[in-house]
Amino acid sequence: MQRCIQLAKAGAGYVAPNPMVGAVLVHNNRIIGEGFHQKYGGPHAEVYCINSVAEADRHLIPHSVIYVSLEPCAHFGKTPPCADLIIEKKIPEVVIGVRDPFKQVDGKGVEKLKAAGVKVTLGVLEQACKTLNKRFITFNTRHRPYIILKWAQTANGMMAAEAGGERLLISNEFTNRQVHKWRSEEAAILVGTNTALVDDPALTTRLWNGPDPIRLVVDMNLRLPASLQLFNQQVKTIVFNSLRHEEKENLIYYQVTRDVNLVHHVVQALYQLKIQSVLVEGGAQLLQSFIDEGIWDEIRVITNTTQVVAPGMPAPRMQSGQLLHQETLFTDTLQYFVNPQTLAH
Repeated sequence: MQRCIQLAKAGAGYVAPNPMVGAVLVHNNRIIGEGFHQKYGGPHAEVYCINSVAEADRHLIPHSVIYVSLEPCAHFGKTPPCADLIIEKKIPEVVIGVRDPFKQVDGKGVEKLKAAGVKVTLGVLEQACKTLNKRFITFNTRHRPYIILKWAQTANGMMAAEAGGERLLISNEFTNRQVHKWRSEEAAILVGTNTALVDDPALTTRLWNGPDPIRLVVDMNLRLPASLQLFNQQVKTIVFNSLRHEEKENLIYYQVTRDVNLVHHVVQALYQLKIQSVLVEGGAQLLQSFIDEGIWDEIRVITNTTQVVAPGMPAPRMQSGQLLHQETLFTDTLQYFVNPQTLAH
């Protein structure tokens, strides 16, 4: 099962809104086939796994055990049901990491396998398999995207120079690459009006080999100039605003209600748009809004341990958050926090 999880991670950033899944076929403690879900709309892990079995070993398939990190699907979606494939190949035993919470599966795969006489073991490395697909599971059980807040701050807790000042460069070039890797792993990336206006960010993964996330910006009064990099239409971009709803090829104006619950409206819109995860990159006001509403799952804070700025704009204040781990990249310390409510869910 550990190998299933390892394989599944190779699909990060490419399979959403599907889950990351790995599969391993074992005969007498020897792996004879393995695979993972590689791309949304493409074959599932079980298909790659079975197809990878060498010709000399194919006669062993009906005498093997298949390990899968997530319950095999039982419905026709973009591809045929994997439970049917397992039954067709006469695989006698299936070991599953975690049940699939997607309403069209959710136990139906297990039921179909058992009805066909297949031995099913459920819940092996269950917590690790849940963590692997925290985005998919959150989306299908809490009906909102998995939300990661990220900011960089100076040693004295500032994330920007004073209002109207120059853009403040905090994180080093190694950490910047790490941030672009994070971007490649999420479905979307969100910034506020001021960040878009002052920093003119591209919000792409140009420093990492991975897919660009959908770009999201909150611009309630549509005051951002069309000359910004966000509007170059090279990457799908959604503008949350209070004035109009309009869809162009790669640029969508999505109208949301203007009130104190703006964060809730944006998160609800993301669910309607089937966006499973979002990396919120600021600024301070937008980040603090998510914190104040308690709508977040992870917070990642980059602190430049050598840089001090005064006066400046203070970083958001975290009211609760359990530190999972931290690491150091030269001058930067990276801290990873999780929302206690996410852990309890």
